[in-house]
Amino acid sequence: MADDASSGSASGVTIPDDLRQKFPDLCELILKSESMNDEERQYWVNILPIMTPEQVQNLRDILDNEKEQLADIDAKYSTQIDSASDQELIAKTEASRRKRRTEHAEQEEEHEKKEEEQTEDLLKKIEQL
Repeated sequence: MADDASSGSASGVTIPDDLRQKFPDLCELILKSESMNDEERQYWVNILPIMTPEQVQNLRDILDNEKEQLADIDAKYSTQIDSASDQELIAKTEASRRKRRTEHAEQEEEHEKKEEEQTEDLLKKIEQL
């Protein structure tokens, strides 16, 4: 008998080597199922040798379905997170652009004031002539 070293956790589920070899995909699905605790996982491992082929296929279908649904949920939330990150980036970019436009407008206004002052100075000099 071998302890589960492939699940990546300190699982208490024991899977005999012959079952690992006969049902490698199903053993992996059982170990990674988020709907079961270790006691339930061990139960399914223990009855696997006496299950009919139809029962084995039904278990595989159920666990595959669970895995797909969880992957879909993860993808959905990942998309929402990406969308939120994109919206945050867009808002930051817009704020940065507004700031640059404001700074540019202030610089233009300052430049225009200087030009007006220079024009007035020139007109005064011309009048003095």
